Amino acid sequence: MNVIVYVEGASDKKAMEVLLDNLIEEKREQGIAIHFVEAPPGDKKQVMLSKIPIKAANILLNNPDAIVIAMPDLYPKNKCFKHETVAEMSAGIKGNFTEALRAKGQRGREYLYLDRFKVFCFKHDLEALILASLDALRRYLNDIQISEDWIVPVEDQDHDNPPKRIVEALFRQHDRKYHDVLDAPSILRLSSARDIANKCPQCFGPFLDFLENLSRSF
Repeated sequence: MNVIVYVEGASDKKAMEVLLDNLIEEKREQGIAIHFVEAPPGDKKQVMLSKIPIKAANILLNNPDAIVIAMPDLYPKNKCFKHETVAEMSAGIKGNFTEALRAKGQRGREYLYLDRFKVFCFKHDLEALILASLDALRRYLNDIQISEDWIVPVEDQDHDNPPKRIVEALFRQHDRKYHDVLDAPSILRLSSARDIANKCPQCFGPFLDFLENLSRSF
């Protein structure tokens, strides 16, 4: 079984590969290959919401042993179509997937593929996982005094001040510039996916549960 997880950028891809390395290896030994794939060039969120559903339809029509997951950021809101919530974004992506299937002659047969196309997200962005990894963040910035000066649970942080902005500000306070492709994987390497899932039960938790529960008989 091939599980293809589309994410917006290189930082998301590298961070997930590091954070989930043990799980990826465990599933590989069970005959389940999990691949994180960066979205094609362009406005990454717009691509995730509009083009990835079409890619997913093509993959699933040609490979009955595949699962495709779209995992964009919730932030910023209202890209591609109106949405502020996870449910609204998920409904829009699945609607685009259904339309792609119909354009390929699958009207009335969409149900055959919907079970193998999943939508999760980072709420509001990848850096929510970093803020949920407070001990790892303290170690990385060498400052045990960093406190949770953000909304807890962090997935309730809002569109006006998403987690990435908070992480950037924390780095500036320590005379450093945040480089997501380098720093996000380095911090999450020091953390535990299950611990993060417990602190991010709205979106990351269900995603981790889904991967952990995958079996060849899906």
